[in-house]
Amino acid sequence: MKVRVLGCSGGIGGAGDTTALLLDEDVLIDAGTGVARLELDSLSRIDHVFLTHTHMDHIACLPMLVDARQGETPLVVHGLPQSLEVLRRHIFNWQIWPDFTTLPDPQHPKLAFAPLAVDEAIALSGERSITPLPAVHSVPAVGYLLENPAGSLAFSGDTYLNPDFWPRINRQTKLQALILETAFADTHQPLAQASRHLCPRLLAAELACYTGKAPVFLTHLKPDQKAEIAAAVQDLLSPDHGLQRVRALTGTHRFQW
Repeated sequence: MKVRVLGCSGGIGGAGDTTALLLDEDVLIDAGTGVARLELDSLSRIDHVFLTHTHMDHIACLPMLVDARQGETPLVVHGLPQSLEVLRRHIFNWQIWPDFTTLPDPQHPKLAFAPLAVDEAIALSGERSITPLPAVHSVPAVGYLLENPAGSLAFSGDTYLNPDFWPRINRQTKLQALILETAFADTHQPLAQASRHLCPRLLAAELACYTGKAPVFLTHLKPDQKAEIAAAVQDLLSPDHGLQRVRALTGTHRFQW
């Protein structure tokens, strides 16, 4: 399995793009502005999109991906039932964007929805699987565990303090990387709590639950707070905290196992 980071920023501005991870050549995890990095032929090879939730920074390019993608089979968008209903009502509704579940005709649509549930693995070709993980956010949301026989990668998605996440992660004996959101600086902790995001202080509390040894990558940093977040995380990297493996995710990161 190969995972390419197309976008991992908590907002636009500068060189960063919002959340999108490309698994091999055919699967997206979220469809933020990072999807726009791909050429048309790469877009046409994507068969599945797994959404963590429906906030704009995670779905911004989804409507245009459906329109741009070429192929005989529909793009399958996987998400919680509540997330798919939001897409039906508010995006693919003929007012914001055409309803591609009926275009070019209902028998040959360009888009299909596939509801998922936490802890129910979805099998993909090549001995790959994707399992939704619990997340705690301001709207219904999930994280994901990407697996094949050689190992796994875990992605928290947007989340707040999430005790149900850690038993599932700590069971992973072949975890290659753990990607956690840390959207806000500690000076914005009230906003982080209100919007159900993490800041470094809350991140430290979460990582106290982690018993594994895989490297930890931080994602979704707000562009105007990146330096402050990085400085606070550096303060947490002392041996007393046991967080030496934490680093910021970038749009150039690639994982392979």
